[in-house]
Amino acid sequence: MSFSRPNFSEATNTRLRLKDYSPFSGMCVTCLDGCPGYCEIGKSAIRGREYIYPKPYGKVTSGSQKNYPVDFSHFNINGTCVGAQGVAADPDVATFPNVDIELRLGDIKLRAPWFTTGLGSTFIARDNWEGVAIGSALFGTMVGVGENVCGVDPEAEFQNGKVIRSPEMERRIRLFQEWQRDGYGGVIVQENIEDSRFGTLEYVIEQLGIEFVEIKWGQGAKDIGGEIKLPDIKRAKQLKDRGYIVFPDPDDPVIQDLAEKGGIKEFERHSRLGMASLEGFLKRVEELRKRGAKYISLKTGAYRPKDLALALRAASEGKIDLLIVDGAGGGTGMSPWRMMNEWGIPTVYLEALTYNYAKLLAEKGKHIPAIAIAGGFTMEDHIFKGLALGAPYVKLIAMGRSTLTAAMVGKTIGSLIASGNIPKDYAEYGNQVEEIFTAVAEMKKILGNDWKKVPPAALGVYGYFDRLATGLKQFMAGARKFKLEYISRDDIFALTEEAAKVTGIPYVMDLDREESLNILLG
Repeated sequence: MSFSRPNFSEATNTRLRLKDYSPFSGMCVTCLDGCPGYCEIGKSAIRGREYIYPKPYGKVTSGSQKNYPVDFSHFNINGTCVGAQGVAADPDVATFPNVDIELRLGDIKLRAPWFTTGLGSTFIARDNWEGVAIGSALFGTMVGVGENVCGVDPEAEFQNGKVIRSPEMERRIRLFQEWQRDGYGGVIVQENIEDSRFGTLEYVIEQLGIEFVEIKWGQGAKDIGGEIKLPDIKRAKQLKDRGYIVFPDPDDPVIQDLAEKGGIKEFERHSRLGMASLEGFLKRVEELRKRGAKYISLKTGAYRPKDLALALRAASEGKIDLLIVDGAGGGTGMSPWRMMNEWGIPTVYLEALTYNYAKLLAEKGKHIPAIAIAGGFTMEDHIFKGLALGAPYVKLIAMGRSTLTAAMVGKTIGSLIASGNIPKDYAEYGNQVEEIFTAVAEMKKILGNDWKKVPPAALGVYGYFDRLATGLKQFMAGARKFKLEYISRDDIFALTEEAAKVTGIPYVMDLDREESLNILLG
């Protein structure tokens, strides 16, 4: 059985000539001399490295299509008809709307146990930031400004190699802060290698008042630094001059000639690989605290287990506030497609390791920061299972691609309403924003007539988050857990013996065995 499907994917706009193909290679069972080449091999022969990436680049996010042996569908949520934790065991009190899903991260209040992480310099993140930031602010959760935002900002100003002004960074932070209410939520700003050289975190702490900063070791979508594509040689030259790796080289006379003739239509900007170490991390944490950082996060990717152990030790010794562990199979706006599918430890496996390592440290009395798990979470059942699998150490779920989807759809439907071209799926509800977007009801309660200032993209994010909150409360009520602190590993069970072996979660046929016998036999 093959878990992968190489050589053709809708992600790269490639296909096969035949229905029958080799499962390992992904090639048609017969490759015909004369075929124009619809597959990735054929299109790569003509366009080369362009076909490493999903298409249309800059307008899509992508997530792995690999069918991992164990994922969250291999677990179900335990329900019970007995008792209640967190409220009185009274049918008139223990109702799902009374489930409390708020939590605190230090002094930061969050209305739900999830947030959006690492929306960096990709064009799709930039173009949809307004919806994500405003929707998150209104709902009351956090949002992360990812890597390279200052470095890629064409209007950014530098002095002696350090950023002193970035209109794009200022826009992102301002959008959230202008819509933040009742002190809920916050903005996290991230740094990678180039950001650290530019002094990005020092800039946002000292000039923009950011209190929560993040050191990035990696992410689950890829094993290399971030990349974007640039539309012209002028932009490619600007970013190379700022210190980025750019391919092809915009200073090469051959490349300049081809670009002028139209033979090269895009350039790639790449970030450098980080070189993580305990000593380097602790030194950077101390530097940031001296600069005024109140909260510090570390984000690590789907690396091998010993790297995860290093991240947990670093987070513990640095006494930081949040560790984000990002598993393979999630999503991004800027990952090589095959890397998206074929590298790294998938989320369930990585979270199982995270739980084991955190438990070892906790048993030694070591500091354990709040842990967030990322890597493909989209629905309320995913959130519940993610919290339960890592309980009591995993406090939050980090998302990215799904929030962007909500913002993009909200923006698109808002535009179609304005033009009168409402899709039939939504036309049945009416022809106005307030008839079609259910989030408008809450916006009117919160903002009064100012609700009209909320862009449709933000209404989409708020509506999506409201659905997640309602669904999570329903699952928690069914498990009789009326506060997040009561969610435990006992709240899920494994449907397969392999899932049980990987995670230590009981196999369904072994669940409650002793308790059941005691009930039956007295």
